[in-house]
Amino acid sequence: MRIEIETLACQRGGRTVFRDVDFSVPAGTAALLRGPNGVGKSTLLRVLAGLIPASAGRCLLDGAPASPSDLQEHVAYSGHLDAVKPALTVRQNLDVWAGIFGADVDVDTALAFFGLDELFDRPVAQCSAGQKRRLGLARLLVTDRPVWLLDEPTVSLDHASAQLVADMINRHCQAGGSAMIATHIDLALPDGPVLEMVPPAPAEPGKGAVDTQDAFLDGQW
Repeated sequence: MRIEIETLACQRGGRTVFRDVDFSVPAGTAALLRGPNGVGKSTLLRVLAGLIPASAGRCLLDGAPASPSDLQEHVAYSGHLDAVKPALTVRQNLDVWAGIFGADVDVDTALAFFGLDELFDRPVAQCSAGQKRRLGLARLLVTDRPVWLLDEPTVSLDHASAQLVADMINRHCQAGGSAMIATHIDLALPDGPVLEMVPPAPAEPGKGAVDTQDAFLDGQW
């Protein structure tokens, strides 16, 4: 599925995080988001996941304008938090996610891919940070969504596990999916588009300014 961003902007608490972002990710491609901390990479991914509103611009999926609900229907998002339930076992966590997304997938295959099959009955509260991270990423394999958005997916992972993440992304793209990954490391992915994000320049009066209303503050979101 192709992702397109047209003159996208976002405000948080009245502050412009980014503006005038134009970018395209063809189907079967993994794109990288680069830039210093605080430049808006995580915010951009959350906008594309339909979790927070854009202030201006639009997102398109396969050429069609996408509402937040459209994005949520087609996107699998992996953020800074692992989104796992510590009271449940490793297997139960993936069973829950597969049930929520209604995906006809083999949970055992997802566990084995990330080397979690021998931990299937361990409560997540007893797992290491790296094991929790791998479990959180294994959610992507049971969601059956064409667009993946990953925010620093290799945090807490050793080199071998980071390579598994790259292999997972490559397989997803080879099957026609697309991905956007914010990362500061080299994941050894095939060459794809790179979006270098920079702090927004002050907008000239009457030119390129985003809506001064904040959807969070005025109750529209």
